[in-house]
Order: sequence, then structure tokens, then C-alpha cells
Amino acid sequence: MLEEVLENKESLENKHKTMNWYVVYTKPKWEKKVAERLNEIGVVAYCPQITKVSQWSDRKKIISVPLFNSYIFVQVEEKERNRIFEVTGAVRYLFWLGKVAVVKDSEIEAIKEWLSVPDTFEVTLDQWKKGDKIVLESGPFVSQSAVIQEVKQNHYILILESLGCVLKVNKKEL
Repeated sequence: MLEEVLENKESLENKHKTMNWYVVYTKPKWEKKVAERLNEIGVVAYCPQITKVSQWSDRKKIISVPLFNSYIFVQVEEKERNRIFEVTGAVRYLFWLGKVAVVKDSEIEAIKEWLSVPDTFEVTLDQWKKGDKIVLESGPFVSQSAVIQEVKQNHYILILESLGCVLKVNKKEL
């Protein structure tokens, strides 16, 4: 009996290793709902979230918002890719260079690591300008290629080429 349980666990772990991560475009503001519903039907879905202070006319409130607007990550086998459309709010897969965008496990882990310790990493790009191609040397996106899209007084906008996404990096107060 114990051997069967261990074999099933090992089989499940091997299955997850062979499944790819994909990026799914969702209806605006539906990221959390779609990820929850996909997890309920047995599809591994990940919606990275950050906390931010939101200002209303009468108060401030700390809220959790998706890191990537209208995007979530799903881990499914190639033949099971259409299962995500069983959930209302899932619109389509993200394509990169004419193919469905595949995200590496290491990139998902980097996002999770970065979000688990948000105040640990500091990025400084003072000597670079718009259009420069860089390779990040520290932090959760170490060794990732990026193109600087925008340089402002309090933030930078980076395009992470391998993820096919845009990342806003706020400068820290010294």
C-alpha cells in the first residue's frame, strides 16, 4: 500500500516536470477569479500578486493586486491546453514569435522568490538610458536579459525578453 502511494506521488511529480507553464490573457480585473477557478478544476494556475496602498477620497487601504494586469500563468500538458477555456474570464494564450509563449520553471520560481521577499532586492540603473540592453546581475531575475524602455525620476520600465513582459522597477528612497 505504501509503495503504491509513493509511486503515485512520484508519478505526479514527474508529470508536473513535463508540463509547461503558459501565459493566459484574462478579462481585465479577472486574474484572481480565473486562477481560483482553474485551481478548483485541477489546473495549476498562478497569479502573482503584490500589495499596494490605494487612495480613495476618504481613506487609504492596502490591497492585493496582480503583478501582471490581465495575465496569469498556467501549468498544463500540451494536449490539455484547451481546458483553461472551461473557465469564464480566460480569453486566450499569449503568443511570442508566432507560438504559444512558454515560460520556464526557473522564471516562475524567480517571480515567486522575488514576491516572497519584496524588500530584499534593490535595483539601481543610474548609468543606463532608454533602449540599452542589459543582463540583470542580482535579484530574482538574475541572468535575465532586459531592454530599458523608460527611465523616470522614481522608476524604470524594463522589458524582460525571455518572459515577454514589462516590469516596472521603483527606485528606493535613500
